[in-house]
Amino acid sequence: MNETPLTPEMDNYVVATIKDWHFNEFKRVCPNFAGNWTLFCDNQQLNLKQLRQLNPKYIFFPHWSWLVPEEILDEFTCVCFHMTDVPYGRGGSPLQNLISRGHETTKLTALKMTTQLDAGAVYLKAPLSLHGSAQEIFERSATLTFEMINSIITIQPIPIEQTGQVTTFSRRTPEQSKIQGNETLTELYDLIRMMDADSYPKAFLQHGDFTLTFEKAKLAKSEISEKHIINANVIINSSKKIQ
Repeated sequence: MNETPLTPEMDNYVVATIKDWHFNEFKRVCPNFAGNWTLFCDNQQLNLKQLRQLNPKYIFFPHWSWLVPEEILDEFTCVCFHMTDVPYGRGGSPLQNLISRGHETTKLTALKMTTQLDAGAVYLKAPLSLHGSAQEIFERSATLTFEMINSIITIQPIPIEQTGQVTTFSRRTPEQSKIQGNETLTELYDLIRMMDADSYPKAFLQHGDFTLTFEKAKLAKSEISEKHIINANVIINSSKKIQ
């Protein structure tokens, strides 16, 4: 837990996340925000005893891998961030599902957490570009997330219930990162870049005892033709035991 000494007359806030891009942004901007700020990066820290001591006005969840207990949702105002224009795209792996469907932009949505995944009322939405690698997109979204956090604590918007047709995404499996060999150039480029982020399973190709993983993909014009090609870094791992 990262905690600064509390100032009694100021509101308390908690940010719970597990991603480096959010850690970095928390350290960069939260010292300049109003109030007392505490960072949780482990599920064991998120318990009623700890939260009651802090009594946060909001608990923000930029990226969290565990279900938040209902007792916490009932007692505290919990706000999560989802990379779709909900109710479109509720569910898992939003960035990858959006890119694989051809989206070039999306909305980052701040919504009230409920027991139903991504179904809560909306505080704010902001446009987000889906260009570049997953790492670049996540880093952009982290900056935007904390801008939205600052807006929420400043203007304290009343969340508005979602309306419209619900579309739900399924969480991707590591096997879906496998290159099949029948992708178009754009599909291959998108597959590589949308998995290219820290802690995500890179796009890969199986060749005998070797696994080739791909990162840092760029679309470029061929030097010998007008056709586009993909440049990417390749990492090779072998399943063979070294004799």
